[in-house]
Amino acid sequence: MSITLNKAAVTFAKSLIKDGKIKNDEGHWGQHNPGSTQENAFLKKHEIEEYAKWHLGEDKSQGEDTKGRYKFPYGDFKTVHRDGLIAAKERAAQQGYHDIEKAADELLGALEKKAA
Repeated sequence: MSITLNKAAVTFAKSLIKDGKIKNDEGHWGQHNPGSTQENAFLKKHEIEEYAKWHLGEDKSQGEDTKGRYKFPYGDFKTVHRDGLIAAKERAAQQGYHDIEKAADELLGALEKKAA
């Protein structure tokens, strides 16, 4: 499985952070990460391209119109979450996806600067 950086997601996250659509939350991403029910509800109202923007990684070996193609979520379809970026950064580092790790770290820095 080769996951690449989803550059459109990085651009989208930067614009959300710039607009103040952030949650500088403490805690565990598992408490905020949308589950499959929330994901499916989002996809009923939005195209897969919108769903993709909420994920820093893309597995091009998976079908273009599948949720499984998109990895490393960082938000709840409304806001960028600090703990989501931390989780994405840590998992990317553990799995050796250094470009995703770096992007998550840069976004995390931008979020923390905006929140300050």
